[in-house]
Amino acid sequence: MPLSQEEVASLATYAHIALSTDELEEMTDYLNETLELLEPLRQMDLDGVEPSFYPSNRAPNVLRQDGQADPADRGLSREAALVNAGATRDGAFRVPSILGSEEDV
Repeated sequence: MPLSQEEVASLATYAHIALSTDELEEMTDYLNETLELLEPLRQMDLDGVEPSFYPSNRAPNVLRQDGQADPADRGLSREAALVNAGATRDGAFRVPSILGSEEDV
């Protein structure tokens, strides 16, 4: 069942979206086309289909355990990280100042 312009105008008002007459007509057409695309899903027989989501109390833990990082997994050394830097100072990247003059850097 297609949406009327009055229904789309009501939805726009609810969402605090101002639509001109042309925009209202365009949005009505767009939403009706979208609903047509979804119609085959509404026609599907889903009896006996189990949900494919995990309720929050049974979600698998996909995060690592908290703890100190293994020193072998520390990543790049400071020297390796700075090897291609345009400019360095005291073992750090040197970048143009955005808060003060060059002398403050």
